[in-house]
Amino acid sequence: MTPSMGWATGIAIYATIWWVVIFAVLPWGVRTPDKAETGHASGAPANPRLGLKALVTTIISAVIWVAIDLVVRSDLISFRDMAG
Repeated sequence: MTPSMGWATGIAIYATIWWVVIFAVLPWGVRTPDKAETGHASGAPANPRLGLKALVTTIISAVIWVAIDLVVRSDLISFRDMAG
């Protein structure tokens, strides 16, 4: 990383991206069971596949983070000029 984005900033940006993406990915492929078992909510997913969704979220977040890092490094958008 360049001096314009340190490792702490990079981690904070990645974590923020990850949480935004997980909320976009969670509804993918959700199917409710035909008949809910006793003690289960009727709208609860039959097989939520959270591990797969976490993996997909991690990959998508990494791609987005790399794109943001490249924009910051290239000064395509000068954040310093915007600030002052």
